[in-house]
Amino acid sequence: MSPEQPILTITGPTAVGKTEVSLEVAEQLDAEIVSVDSRQVYEELTIGTAKPSWAACERVPHHFIGERTLHDPFSAGDYADKANKRIESILERGNRPLVVGGATLYLHALQYGLADIPDVNDEVRARLEKRLEQEGKQALFEELKEVDPDQAAEMDPTKTQRVLRALEVYHGTGKPLSHYYENQPEPPFNYVTVVLNRDRAQLYDRINRRVDQMLDDGLLDEVRTVMRIEGVQLDKPPLSTIGYREPIQHLQGEMEYEEMVRRVKRNTRRYAKRQLTWFRRYDEYEWYDANATSPDDLISVLDDAL
Repeated sequence: MSPEQPILTITGPTAVGKTEVSLEVAEQLDAEIVSVDSRQVYEELTIGTAKPSWAACERVPHHFIGERTLHDPFSAGDYADKANKRIESILERGNRPLVVGGATLYLHALQYGLADIPDVNDEVRARLEKRLEQEGKQALFEELKEVDPDQAAEMDPTKTQRVLRALEVYHGTGKPLSHYYENQPEPPFNYVTVVLNRDRAQLYDRINRRVDQMLDDGLLDEVRTVMRIEGVQLDKPPLSTIGYREPIQHLQGEMEYEEMVRRVKRNTRRYAKRQLTWFRRYDEYEWYDANATSPDDLISVLDDAL
C-alpha cells in the first residue's frame, strides 16, 4: 500500500459495534488498528472506556491502547502528530493501517489537521471578558467583523465564547484566527470513512446494556483505584468525562447508586447523539447500517476508493 492510497476509517457513535467488525476487517486486510479514542489511550482506564480486550489485541495489533498514564495528558493535536508517525511506520512494514474509533475531535485532527495557534497570555482573555461585561456581546462581535471578517462570517454572534476566542487570538498574536486556519498544514494521508449507525432505540438499548455490563465488570472498583492515584485530577479530562465523572461523584457521596446509573446511561446516550451530529458535518463520510453491514461491505468501500 502506498501513502497516496486512502486509509479505511471505521467510526460511529459509542456502543454501535465498531470493535468486533473492525477486528474482522483488519484480519482480512492484514491491517493494524490505529485507535481513535481519547480515553482508551490511558493504561489506568479499561472498563469505563470499553477498551479492547487482551484477546482482541492478540488477534490484531492495536495502537494507542493503554500507551500513556493519567499523568501524561494527550491532546487531539498530540494524537494526530503521533498517529501520523505511527501510520507511516505501519506502511513502512508493508502493512495496512485501519483507523477505528469515535473520538470526534481526534478524528478530525488526524484527517484534516488542526490549526497551529500559539498560546495567548491569560491577561488578554481577562481584558476581553471585562469588555464583554461593560460593552456587551454585540460590540465585541462588531469588532470581530472588522479585524477578522472571514471568521466572523462563519460564526453565530450569540456564541459568545467563540467570539471571545477569535478576538483573543487576534489581540494575543497580532493575526486573525482565520489566518491560522488558512495556513494549517495539509495532513499527510488520505482517508475513506464509514460511519456505522443503528436505529436510535436499538443504539440506546445497547448503550444501557453496556453500562450495566461495565458495572457488573467492576467499574466502581476501577474508579476507586484511579481515585487513589496521587496527583490525578478528578475534575479534569479524562476523569471528568462520562462514565468516570458520575461514579466519582457517587463515591464522593454526591449521589445515590441508582441516580449514578441513570446519569451514566443518559449522558452516554446524549454523547452518542452529539457524535452523530458531528459526523453529519462531513459530506464525504459514507453511512452504513451496522445491522446489515458485513466486513466485506466495508472492505468494498475501500476497494471502490482505490
